[in-house]
Order: sequence, then structure tokens, then C-alpha cells
Amino acid sequence: MTATHGARAHTTRGAMAGGLTAFAGVMLMISGLLGIFRGIMAIAEDDVFVTTPEYVFRFDLTGWGWIHLALGIAAVVVSLGLFRASLWARVVGVGIAALVLIANFLSLPYYPVWSIVVIAMSAFIIWALCVVRQDD
Repeated sequence: MTATHGARAHTTRGAMAGGLTAFAGVMLMISGLLGIFRGIMAIAEDDVFVTTPEYVFRFDLTGWGWIHLALGIAAVVVSLGLFRASLWARVVGVGIAALVLIANFLSLPYYPVWSIVVIAMSAFIIWALCVVRQDD
């Protein structure tokens, strides 16, 4: 009886680990696509964003566009690795999600609602990638 219970618990943990990794992969893919679109918007049309002359972290919007575009492309590539359940993708995914979170925090005044949504998505991605244990 204990052998069956132990196998069932291991199977349940494995399914949960796979589900969280898939969740993180989908969320990172969506976050990456949003970053790509945001980067293209900032590079092509600077007037889409609010101008904030007194912001401490003031950058050229075209520069912000390139940063978001690069992070978005990296997020999409890493999310493809998460769908294959690669350990490197989990580690790099946490780093990319953290960089996306920081970039959206720093560009918060330029597009506040979008930045808050992507910050929340990045926090969920980091959580989902960190709670999965490798032995499952």
C-alpha cells in the first residue's frame, strides 16, 4: 500500500512540475511577444508613449525600444527551451524574466498599464520556474 501511495505522489508531483514548466513557457512566450511588439512600437513610433521629462531613469525611447525588442526575442527563444523541459531554459528563463521585470519597472512612466501587466507576468514566470524541483 505504501509503494502505491509513494508512486502516486511522485506521479502527481511530476505532473505538477510539468504543468508549472508549461505555464512558465507559455507566459514567457506571451511576455516575449509583448516585448517584441513594445520594442517595435518604441522604435517606429515614439509618439505612442508618454513623455516624462522629470523621470530619474530617462532614456531615449528608441533605446528603450531596442532593449525591449532584444529581451522579447530572448524570452521567446528561452520559452521554446522550456517546452522541451531543459534545465538551462529554466535557469536562463528566471534571468530573462528578471531582466524583463526590471526593464518594465524602469520604463513604467512611459507605458504604465502595460508595464504593470508585464511585471506581474514576469513575477509569475519566476515563481513557476523556481518552485519546480529537478528531482521530480
